[in-house]
Amino acid sequence: MTATPETLPTYADVEAAARRIDGHAHRTPVLTSRTVDEQLGAQVFFKCENFQRMGAFKFRGAFNALSRFTPEQRRRGVVAFSSGNHAQAVALSARLLGMPATIVMPKDAPAAKIAATRGYGGEVVLYDRYTEDRQQIGRDLAERHGFTLIPPYDHPDVLCGQGTAAKELIEEVGQLDAVFTPLGGGGLLSGTALAVRALSPAAKIYGVEPEAGNDGQQSFRSGRLVHIDTPRSIADGVQTQQLGDLTFALIRRLVDDVVTVPDAALVDAMGFFATRMKMMVEPTGCLGFAAARAMKDQLKGQRVGIVISGGNVDIARLCDLVGGAGDGLNPAA
Repeated sequence: MTATPETLPTYADVEAAARRIDGHAHRTPVLTSRTVDEQLGAQVFFKCENFQRMGAFKFRGAFNALSRFTPEQRRRGVVAFSSGNHAQAVALSARLLGMPATIVMPKDAPAAKIAATRGYGGEVVLYDRYTEDRQQIGRDLAERHGFTLIPPYDHPDVLCGQGTAAKELIEEVGQLDAVFTPLGGGGLLSGTALAVRALSPAAKIYGVEPEAGNDGQQSFRSGRLVHIDTPRSIADGVQTQQLGDLTFALIRRLVDDVVTVPDAALVDAMGFFATRMKMMVEPTGCLGFAAARAMKDQLKGQRVGIVISGGNVDIARLCDLVGGAGDGLNPAA
């Protein structure tokens, strides 16, 4: 979708999305940790989308988008492509709205995410993320069967739905000095930016990527869309190759910077969440916290919001990754 100033979504669209998903999406908790506040010398608020329906923020955007389908679109059904969380979100939203869903997923996606997508009633089509084009597969299915294609991030209804998480965060805790959000295709970050700029305009907004997949950082700093090979990172939710047209346009206008963290920092953060805050967070969901820890000298005395994007990680995978990582008390670089 080509973005122009006239076609870019606004905060009013985030507000409309909030009305549509009200009563369907959970208003997830905002948690704090005295230990984290002491580590960072800041007041930190975690918006816990790992407690959202299907375990991730993606439900917000998927339900918002599918709820706007016409009766004919609902009859024909939806197709989506996703590494896992958008897959589950579309499958669950489709079931709630009474329509069929076909989901294109990488064959190496976490088994729990594939199983959950099928459990929500989605028909799963597997592909090789390193050799096949998921967008082309999705377009072919849409053309062949008359499905409506809902991409995971580069869609106004999707990204505006994602922005409702930050809207809720600021409504609950008040003005913030900095907000950290995971960055893959940019749906969560661009939606977050719309909400933060409207409700806490002075806040610094940071998108966070794994070091191995910094296409967003390259794009942001160069001012042009940069395409990379599929990155190899434990953060499977952000193994994207480039930002979307819509999301990039909003990120360029509204975001302060895009930073990266190594996978080791994500493992350390997972261990902290599991042992000290008693919750499961997937690697992608740890990006914001890992970045805030690395930037703690810049955040002293500030009020910091961190979006935990999801908690869909296999128990065996969590144990394997965290292993001897301890309780995560030593901040990773």
